[in-house]
Amino acid sequence: MTAQNPGALPPPDRASSNASGPRPTESAMANHAIRFFGGPPLAAIVRLILLSILVGVVLHASGLDPWNILDSIRRFFLHIWNMGFDAVRWVWRYFLLGAVIVLPIWLIVRLVRAPSERG
Repeated sequence: MTAQNPGALPPPDRASSNASGPRPTESAMANHAIRFFGGPPLAAIVRLILLSILVGVVLHASGLDPWNILDSIRRFFLHIWNMGFDAVRWVWRYFLLGAVIVLPIWLIVRLVRAPSERG
């Protein structure tokens, strides 16, 4: 038989405990709150407020409106879609502008060099 600690409390009697289990102590509840918030609750709330402001600035710059979020999201994706086609139009325009100069020069150089390369 093992020796028991004389100052230790005996295990609780299951018949005398209520059905909901043992009641947590105040320090256990505080530890649970700290674990839930990821640190001290006030610090977590301040971080959430600052992060919300930062995300709000980014979303506002993207043109989103919190009062009409669904329409703002639709307009945002439509804007992204149009930007994609604007980029294609932009590239096409510069291609044509450059081709007006490059292709005639290339053709002239090829025609001038052609007889000397054959000989």
